[in-house]
Parts: sequence; C-alpha cells; structure tokens
Amino acid sequence: MAQAIMAGGCFWCTEAVFRDVVGVIDVESGYIGGTSPNPTYKQVCSGTTGHAEAIRVTYDPEQLSLDDLLDIHFATHDPTTLNRQGGDVGTQYRSALFPTDDEQRAAMEAAIARAQAANPKPVVTVIEGPAEWWPAEDYHQEYWQGEGQRNPYCLAVIPPKLQKLRKSFAAKVKAD
Repeated sequence: MAQAIMAGGCFWCTEAVFRDVVGVIDVESGYIGGTSPNPTYKQVCSGTTGHAEAIRVTYDPEQLSLDDLLDIHFATHDPTTLNRQGGDVGTQYRSALFPTDDEQRAAMEAAIARAQAANPKPVVTVIEGPAEWWPAEDYHQEYWQGEGQRNPYCLAVIPPKLQKLRKSFAAKVKAD
C-alpha cells in the first residue's frame, strides 16, 4: 500500500470523492502544514494555526497510480483559487500537496505541470513539507456517508464533484 496527502478545500468534500475511486483502501481526514501540535477543527477553522484541511489517501499502487490519483485531485477541485474553494475561504482551504519522499515530490511537480497545461488560469497549488499529519476528530471521518447526507453545504458541493469524477474518470470509479 502507498499513501498520498492532498489538500483541496473542505476535507468532507475531498474525502467523498476519493472513497469512490478504485484502488483506494482508506481516506482519512486531517490537518497538516501548520504550527500547532494536535490541532482541533475549531482551531484550524480559525485560520490561525497554518494547517490545511487535507486527506490522507491509502491506495493500492497496483490498481491506481499516484499520477491518476493526483489527476483526479486536480480535476475535482479548483487549483486556481488561492486559499479558497467555493464558499470556503482561508489558508486552511488551500490547494496543496504534501509529499512523503522525493519520488512523490517529483510526481506532484509533474501533476501540477499537467494541471497548468490543461488550465488557462495559473495553478496556485503548492507543494509543502515534510509536515506532521494530525487526524481530524472522529466525527469528520466518513462524513459524507453519514451526517453529510443531511448537511445542506455538502449536498450542494459534493454531488457535482462526484458527477465530475464519474464523467471524467469513469474507469476509475468503484461499482455501486
């Protein structure tokens, strides 16, 4: 198994996308890239800790390449808006990648270049790290599968992301 850490706005929304991808074993919501140890959701939402809401994806590289994972990431969030995804504004919602080694860093640099080549606006995604990973509180894990189905924000944001995933990456989507 391999892991990749990505930030692209609200972790409820990014987690929901990657749970539907073939080869993904687990998705954990959490915080990374800040200065406070063991941050809480409330602290991160304040924008004062420097952390990003992010996901740590555990995947099987025999079924899903890191390149495919990163291409899905870039296609299902807006990498051209600085510190913003839709109505979520602040550095905690930045578009960022957190490599665990030099090989991942090179793959992430190449993914940013592919995203830039496909986008007329400048891609603002940054590569950060190394940085410590902090799992989010339990109630944030698998949020879309539970509480998110009743949350108006999630109902407005997540289904279009899932539709884009299914349309653009049909061969990479788990069967229902």
